[in-house]
Amino acid sequence: MHRFKILFVCMGNICRSPLAEGIFKHMTDNAARAGEFEIDSAGTGGWHQGNPPDPRSVAVAAAHGVDISTQRARRIAVGDFDRFDLILALDRDILRNLRKIVPAGETDKLQLFSRYARGIDEDIPDPYYGGREDFDRVYTMLLTGCTSLLDTAGKLRTS
Repeated sequence: MHRFKILFVCMGNICRSPLAEGIFKHMTDNAARAGEFEIDSAGTGGWHQGNPPDPRSVAVAAAHGVDISTQRARRIAVGDFDRFDLILALDRDILRNLRKIVPAGETDKLQLFSRYARGIDEDIPDPYYGGREDFDRVYTMLLTGCTSLLDTAGKLRTS
């Protein structure tokens, strides 16, 4: 069986995309569907490569029973466009940046997370310069989207 491969992308891969990866992995584990998916995250910038997620992301995830503490930031690579079935940008700026580097023939894999998962044209805001309440808000937005995504991605999965 083909595992449906999803990549979540934000700017530095320490706040939003690690949360999305962790939430979605947690959901697939709880639904006994982890074997159906390969899930990862990346950033468009390499400033934090090799670093763990922001401690505030780790804390918010942990408060909901999701462990993202072992994740490490990485920058998106050209090979990711071939490797993943779906690449979800967490805001429109990230989507624009990804469109600049996507190889020909792979553009259909790029989607705005909220548009694809939630059916609304909304950015997931970067909580980096905010407080805990900003991370809580992002977690809630990602949870809503990932809940919908689990159903949608399951229907699109190829065998």
